[in-house]
Amino acid sequence: MATFLKLAPSTHRVFSSGFYPDPDLDFEVRCLLGYAPYGGSDIGEVLKTIDGVPPGDREHWFRAWHDTASRVRTMAEAAAMAGQKLTASLAYLRSASYFAVALNAASCLGDDAPVLPTFRRHRSSWDGFIDTTPHAVEKLDLPYEEGTLPAWFFRPSAEPSRRRTLVMVNGSDGAISSLWSSGAAGGLARGYNVLIFDGPGQQSMLYERGIGFRSDWEAVLTPIVDLLLTREDVDPDRLALYGVSQGGFWVPRTVAYEHRFAAAIADPGVKNVSDIWLRHLPGHLKSLFRAGRKDAFDRAMTLGMRFSSQNRRTWSFRARPFRKEGYFDTLDEVSRYVLTHEECAKITTPLLITDPEDEQFWPGQSKELAGHVHGPVEVIPFTAAEGANFHCQPLARQLTDARMFDWLDRTLSR
Repeated sequence: MATFLKLAPSTHRVFSSGFYPDPDLDFEVRCLLGYAPYGGSDIGEVLKTIDGVPPGDREHWFRAWHDTASRVRTMAEAAAMAGQKLTASLAYLRSASYFAVALNAASCLGDDAPVLPTFRRHRSSWDGFIDTTPHAVEKLDLPYEEGTLPAWFFRPSAEPSRRRTLVMVNGSDGAISSLWSSGAAGGLARGYNVLIFDGPGQQSMLYERGIGFRSDWEAVLTPIVDLLLTREDVDPDRLALYGVSQGGFWVPRTVAYEHRFAAAIADPGVKNVSDIWLRHLPGHLKSLFRAGRKDAFDRAMTLGMRFSSQNRRTWSFRARPFRKEGYFDTLDEVSRYVLTHEECAKITTPLLITDPEDEQFWPGQSKELAGHVHGPVEVIPFTAAEGANFHCQPLARQLTDARMFDWLDRTLSR
């Protein structure tokens, strides 16, 4: 039975005017500011970077973030050369965050030439963070089909001990560095081991190996669980799973089939990924798609995209990880990312679902998902009155950590 935590209703909107009229750019700024408490950004660097970047100028946006990331990267390298490892580590982390924004911008420019070099700059900054961080961390190659997935296993200390372990699943376009400020740092501070990785369709798997998303994420995570349960520093009875953004679909999908996690968190809950794709289509295009009229749908989409460069950029960016050619085939693939009522009924793992006010991607789906889960499930709202509205509560990550880790502590101690 679902439990819905009641909070006081919102009486106002926090930062309702936003930083940019473009919702994608505005969201990027909010996310970056939310990384600051965990060292993933510096507020002054963020505000200075966006100062003077006019709305709608994607080229300027890309250059501004690439320049800031490069400047901070130079600071990190100088600190590392001087033996100032903590200073270097924090600067490398911020540089990785800023290169990640530049990478998303490069993916929307209509010219793929800057994409791979920008990704590699981002990843090398992340590697610099790993090489200089004071945290105990181990680089792993996780088994995946005939190959591997790159991963990093953090421990709260180097002392050998069986501990609670949090496995983190990223979203559709999240950088590996974003997971640091979206639960990894908070978990380490609370004594959890934390595993983060690039899954299929994410980061290096997409940009360097050309491997796209898959809907059946249990095929990704079951081999990871097998590996973790062989480790002497992992408590097999206190293994938890967290998914952010589109990871809020992959997590419940996984625990419908993989039952060895003791607890799981979907931030937020996503039952039907394709809803956001279909919601913005005109009625006649929806009809063509649902009727299976592939050629007519592709022709109509091609014509419509000629009139909006922003729509072309957004489609290209969002479609890339699904690795399908053509509008119809892409949308057909996205439409497979749906949790059926039967799958929801299979979820017996205790599940926490966040439900932010003003959710802009999958509104209403957190409660919808919870209503179909037969196992123990709790929905926690985040409100504008708390400064915790919008997708994944970007300006309230400490509040998110407090609520989800307090819930995990209670759940894993049962």
